[in-house]
Amino acid sequence: MHGTPPHASWLNQIELFSVLTRRVLRHGDFSSRDDLIDKLESNVITRNETAKPYRWTYDGSPLKTA
Repeated sequence: MHGTPPHASWLNQIELFSVLTRRVLRHGDFSSRDDLIDKLESNVITRNETAKPYRWTYDGSPLKTA
């Protein structure tokens, strides 16, 4: 089993909200609260069906400052 790096596990939640904002909320036209919920659930289902694993590239070394 391969989990997310401990320093980045919270990024999954941030990424989820970012995707929902970009793909559903920002350009959405919702006729009702139920319509909004349906579109959000549809997006989550589609994202789960087409999910691909993340390829982590951070090697654990300290980040360099500019």
